[in-house]
Amino acid sequence: MNIIVCIKQTPDTEKVKFNPETRTLLREGVENIMNPFDMQALETALIMKDKFGGKVTCISMGLPQATDVLKEALAMGADDAALISDRALAGSDTLATSLTLAAAIKKIGDYDLILCGRQAVDGDTAQVGPEIAEHLGLPQITGTLKLDYVDERFVAYRENDNYSETLACAAPLLVTVNTAEKEPRFASIKGKMKARKAKIPTWTIEDLGLAPEQVGLTGSPTKVRKSFTPTPPEIHSEIIAEEDLDVAVDMLFDKLVKAEIITR
Repeated sequence: MNIIVCIKQTPDTEKVKFNPETRTLLREGVENIMNPFDMQALETALIMKDKFGGKVTCISMGLPQATDVLKEALAMGADDAALISDRALAGSDTLATSLTLAAAIKKIGDYDLILCGRQAVDGDTAQVGPEIAEHLGLPQITGTLKLDYVDERFVAYRENDNYSETLACAAPLLVTVNTAEKEPRFASIKGKMKARKAKIPTWTIEDLGLAPEQVGLTGSPTKVRKSFTPTPPEIHSEIIAEEDLDVAVDMLFDKLVKAEIITR
């Protein structure tokens, strides 16, 4: 079983701030981490590898320092990794990003399963995984909580507010992961030593057979018109200290009517 996992290096959004003037994230001094949803996808891949054997290959598109998250993946148990990095990719939206990752997957070639995190925490679009599937002409299952392999078919479990689903599909396919069956594992000492020695190849758009006009700002139809930080509403509260319950209810009723929240 050959599994490809798409991972992204993102800023730690718990510490990142927003610049209201430039309408961009302030990334200076903020630690970069593996996108948490991609971590869940990687753990899912490693669980499948532990159960059924095979190979796990991780790819990432980003700046040269994105090799840090690829080495983290190798330390956790991935077998191989590759970075896609090129100045021409700067400013790529989800369409250009998914096209680039799909080209990298085609370059790798032999795969049964592609795993992506449900979304990236620095964008929250949840578009890249499904778009990769469309570029490759593959079936897709999104938002899974558990993945298995039964009778030569991948079986995915997912749920929403109203019901749960069990879906089955033959390989090859793409699955986006919400959470893994288990908590992501820690890297072993042996894995860390392997990752430290690993030489991760860097692919450019030329290596992937892409033209500059297909990626970056030129190849990105998405235009951000407005970005802002929502202003929390002002909340006014008051404690009614009246001990008599009936009187307290009447006081509350009068206040709600006065505030035009209810009518008599």
